[in-house]
Amino acid sequence: MTHHLERAGRDRRLSGKVALVTGASKRVGRALAIALAEEGVNVVAHDRTGLEAETAKVCDEVAACGARSWKVIADLEKPEEYESLVRRALNAAGELDLLINNAAIFLPNTLADLGFSDVMRHFQINAWTPFVLSREFARLAGEGAIVNILDTRIDGSDRAHRAYILSKQMLASFTRMCADEFAPTVRVNGVAPGLILPPPGKDEGYLRELSATVPLKRHGNVDDVIDAVRYLLVAEFVTGEIIHVDGGRHVREL
Repeated sequence: MTHHLERAGRDRRLSGKVALVTGASKRVGRALAIALAEEGVNVVAHDRTGLEAETAKVCDEVAACGARSWKVIADLEKPEEYESLVRRALNAAGELDLLINNAAIFLPNTLADLGFSDVMRHFQINAWTPFVLSREFARLAGEGAIVNILDTRIDGSDRAHRAYILSKQMLASFTRMCADEFAPTVRVNGVAPGLILPPPGKDEGYLRELSATVPLKRHGNVDDVIDAVRYLLVAEFVTGEIIHVDGGRHVREL
């Protein structure tokens, strides 16, 4: 991630702030935690039970960037754990300025096999919990910025992941509702990535093959997502916005 810092330099508008990043132990969440640390942001790294070692490693990587770090563990399917997550993060760090709702599940199902439990599990983890965390952030932190990680297909569909897309569409609605409700002290925005990382079990070939479906004829990378998140964290006159980081793919979804 050092090349991202070399390109951008530390932004004084971010340096010294404290961010809670959910799902911080791997993939986009890990990249965001480290990139924020490179900007001088102190990071509360969250992940679920079973990923304590990976979350601790991210904290070490954050500390190596010169930022402070704290680990919080919570199962986003258990209200007794996620309802206290923001308060525990605030108690650990002493303050909270930023919230990145990144944690999500991505399980396959079609309309033919979709069950109520599939919908509710995705809804709870991918939409309801980010909303609860956002509401608690607004209540306890009082002011700051929230960025929800969505999916470019919120403007279309994914026939192989119906419950997942429904949940991300719900989170997009929550994003706009919260932007209205929590203003003027808390800004709420979203980033909707497209072809950025291959799903678990796939490799770069998967991205190259699907690049033909993208107007820009290529796939992106995590730095593209980082750039969008960073912009939304510092853009003081932007709220209720969703930025598609997808090479134009959402235009075809529409």
